[in-house]
Amino acid sequence: MAEDVIAGRYRLLEPLGRGAMSAVWLAFDTELERRVALKTLAPTADRARFRREARAVAALSHPNICALYDYGESEGKPYMVLEYLPGGSLEGQLAGGRPLPDDDTQRIAAGIAAGLAHAHERALVHRDLKPSNVLFDAEGRPKIADFGIARMGGEGTLTEAGTVLGTAAYISPEQASGLPATAASDVYSFGVMLFRMLTGRLPFVAESAMELVRLNRDVAAPLVSSLRPDAPTYLARTADAALAKEPLDRPADGAALVAAVAGVTAPAAPPPPPAPPEHATQVLPQVQHPRKRTGLLLAALALGLALLGGGAALALVLNDRGSSGGGPGTSLPSLSVASAPTAGSGSTAAETTAPSSTTTEASVPGTTEATITTPATTARTTTARTTTAPTTIPVTTAPPTTTPPTTTFGTTIDTTTDTSPETTGAAATAGTTTAP
Repeated sequence: MAEDVIAGRYRLLEPLGRGAMSAVWLAFDTELERRVALKTLAPTADRARFRREARAVAALSHPNICALYDYGESEGKPYMVLEYLPGGSLEGQLAGGRPLPDDDTQRIAAGIAAGLAHAHERALVHRDLKPSNVLFDAEGRPKIADFGIARMGGEGTLTEAGTVLGTAAYISPEQASGLPATAASDVYSFGVMLFRMLTGRLPFVAESAMELVRLNRDVAAPLVSSLRPDAPTYLARTADAALAKEPLDRPADGAALVAAVAGVTAPAAPPPPPAPPEHATQVLPQVQHPRKRTGLLLAALALGLALLGGGAALALVLNDRGSSGGGPGTSLPSLSVASAPTAGSGSTAAETTAPSSTTTEASVPGTTEATITTPATTARTTTARTTTAPTTIPVTTAPPTTTPPTTTFGTTIDTTTDTSPETTGAAATAGTTTAP
């Protein structure tokens, strides 16, 4: 088989790798006299997928992407001729389970990021980025290879929606959920590789591929600093950001990775929560219970009624409809308040705004006295507030031989008429009458 010639031009030399879908051979191009990598499709493999990979690579031309030289069929078998990369794969360099030197990690990561940026600018998503698909040329330059399941632009994929594509250890959470892959999906796979280059291990380890898929989908990756505190900060932060579960929380694409790996715009570490200031006292608003407010209102009302019953006076102000004096026709109502007495020598009455204040004395003929009866046996003094100069009207006690006042076992408060224009309020003093 090593002596076979494909398409009359490419002589097969030795196998480089073989899988279920294809086989890769080291071949010699007899026309250009150079070594190439020739990839043939397995008899039972998908021809459409093979053709798709050839078209994807042919659309790209970048120093960090494996170049496609030719594509065709020979004896009914499709083949593609690729750039030969003799430096091995990144998987071979990581096989020892130890971190790579930081300078090598930075150089390799920068090259992979640049190749991804070129592909993403042309709307091509690799969808299966992993160390075995990163190869090195004779100068040690990393190059992205194997675009077998790449997605180009808005074209449909080779699989139905919900199918999981990719390698379990490097698969993005959205691919693990059967969602479409985007440039951010390649960024996640890049983050897994960078994590491994920095720490010597994968972020997730499991016994089965399905468990690895679940971990990548559901579990937050450990921070690089938790495994290797001395790792370069900008590279560690780039890996941590690329491994975010949500695509929007990662660097957007290969171009963002280029800047991050170069330390130009490395993702910032999340700020710690602010510590509370020392000796700070937090004051919470006081909220009164509705029942408590109701109790306070009832208590205030009870206190007001007690004060009114014990020492408050009632001022009765009526407009004189017949004349300016307190002649016939003026009638004052009689009010009785039966409240418990309270201690005190007097209280202030309400203001009056009537044009004239009418106060009725018990001995004035032709008037009806207004009587307020309380159970108290002592006289009370009532003073009304005025808006101008207050005038004190003396109160006289009716003679016992004329019109007798209303007699109760309490206090009788009589009022007299005051029509002076300077007075807008009246003050009255109480006299005490005892039962005969």
